Amino acid sequence: MKKLFQTKLNNTRVDLSLLILRLASGGFMLTHGWPKLQRLLAGEMKFGDPLGLGPELSLILAVFAEVFCAILVLLGLGTRLAVIPLIVTMAVAAFIVHGADSFARKELALFYLVSYVILLLMGSGKISVDRLIARR
Repeated sequence: MKKLFQTKLNNTRVDLSLLILRLASGGFMLTHGWPKLQRLLAGEMKFGDPLGLGPELSLILAVFAEVFCAILVLLGLGTRLAVIPLIVTMAVAAFIVHGADSFARKELALFYLVSYVILLLMGSGKISVDRLIARR
């Protein structure tokens, strides 16, 4: 029972937790980005323009973050850099696109945002391509 309340960090558990967080947040984000990529490849440029950059550029930036950066997060490759566009995208989704909506409507974007901020602060952990590169 005492171990349930232990606060000492175990490096193996931290690295496993970061792996699970990366796989979940990167993999789940792909389910949002993949349809946008399909739309972009089909030439369907109808998309919101929350920052005034134009719908085409907004779609391209969303696809870059939600597909390409999400794949990098999954792999643990350049994780700290890869989460920056995802953090920006989720902040725009939560505070601009859904800014006037109820909390329930922006909850998912906020959850992703928190997950990516954790990865920015913690890095990808030992079970990652980043670790393989750092060992060289």
